[in-house]
Amino acid sequence: MADDSTRTNIPSGAPWESVVGYSRAVRMGRFIAVSGSTAVSGSGDAYSQAKQCIEVIRRALDEAGASLTDVVRTRMYVTDIEQWAEVARAHREAFGDVMPATSMVEVARLIDPKMLVEIEADAIVAG
Repeated sequence: MADDSTRTNIPSGAPWESVVGYSRAVRMGRFIAVSGSTAVSGSGDAYSQAKQCIEVIRRALDEAGASLTDVVRTRMYVTDIEQWAEVARAHREAFGDVMPATSMVEVARLIDPKMLVEIEADAIVAG
């Protein structure tokens, strides 16, 4: 994967990937983009859903040959900005030592009304 022109799509196996036309993550050389990740079950509060999102991201990065320490940017989408502190707590627990650039925005809703949080991540593998 060292060649910057080599593209590797990392699927999650979710049935909607082929319907929508996306991959869980894409690696191009040292750069990895992880698609918006949710707590698929849509269960739990904003904190536990954010932790589940980050776990989905961690697994995708692992499959792409990276880790959470390689993350340089995250984007957090929440359906209730009043829950920002709980989402931020989960983010800080995962990325507090990494301190990626980030944003958090409120959205009207996600694809499933039970989903409260969606998180994207971009990573660059050192080397």
